[in-house]
Amino acid sequence: MANKPTRDVIGIIFQNFWKSLRPRQFRGDYIGEDYFGNKYYEIPANPSIGKRKPSRWFEPADKDAFDQELTAEWEAWLRGRREEPPTREELVKNLQIMDMKKRNAAELEATYAKGKDDKALPKQVEGPTIGTFPKYKEYEFIPGKEPPEK
Repeated sequence: MANKPTRDVIGIIFQNFWKSLRPRQFRGDYIGEDYFGNKYYEIPANPSIGKRKPSRWFEPADKDAFDQELTAEWEAWLRGRREEPPTREELVKNLQIMDMKKRNAAELEATYAKGKDDKALPKQVEGPTIGTFPKYKEYEFIPGKEPPEK
């Protein structure tokens, strides 16, 4: 026979007190690892004790370096912007895309760097508003001295 829910205040207080004495989870569940060697953990949400969001953290590969680089997928999971942790396939695919973009950028740089010539670059034109501040006759150039005559 199942316990009937009590509606009396004393019973609710006693049940909540009894639930508060149960041990809580302090060690997180291992979720995954990225290609930098960082390990990610999570304590799931438990609304019965008032915990609405899961606790998520990582342990860096170098124990003293908490300022090191994180992948975008794992950072989004840590901050709660995505529910599910990234899969290994997703990380590999995004790493390949990143490498492809680096190669393409290097190829473009090599292609267009050959055609550069210092003589072909346009010279900066000195004028009243290009490169310098405008000069007006009614303002002093150097405080206390007369402006030079042209």
